[in-house]
Amino acid sequence: MKFRVTIEDQTYDVEVGNLQARPVMVTVDGENFSVWPESGETHTAATASTASEPCPAPVQPVIRTVEVSASKVVLAPIPGTIVGVSVKPGDSVQVGQELCTLEAMKMKNAIRAIRAGTIAKVFIANGDSVKHGQPLVEFTD
Repeated sequence: MKFRVTIEDQTYDVEVGNLQARPVMVTVDGENFSVWPESGETHTAATASTASEPCPAPVQPVIRTVEVSASKVVLAPIPGTIVGVSVKPGDSVQVGQELCTLEAMKMKNAIRAIRAGTIAKVFIANGDSVKHGQPLVEFTD
C-alpha cells in the first residue's frame, strides 16, 4: 500500500508491505524500517489517503518510538523450510548477523538479528518446515 502523508507541512511517501508478515516492512521516503506490531505497544490509527488523492484534513503528528530491540523471540516472517542454522545457544550476535536461512518458493532468505544479544534457545534445525510467525530463536535478555 502506498500513501502520501503530510505532517506539519512536511510530505512523506510511505509504502507499507504485507501486514501479515513479521516484521512488517515500511519504507518512508526511501528509508526502510522493520516494524513488529506484537511488541505490546498501543497502536494509534491514523487516516491516510492514497498518493492520488489530497488529504482532506491535516494529519496530527504521531510521535512514537518503536523499540525493536525489546523483542526476545525472532519469528519466521514467511512459511518455508530451514536450510541453514548459523547460531547455537550461548552465541553472542550483533545486529544484522545471520541467524538462519529459510527457503521459500525456491528462494533462500537470510533471517538476521534485529538486535545484539546472546542466543538462549534455537527452536529449529536444518530441514524443519516452519509456519509464518513460528519462533525460530530466542534471546536471553
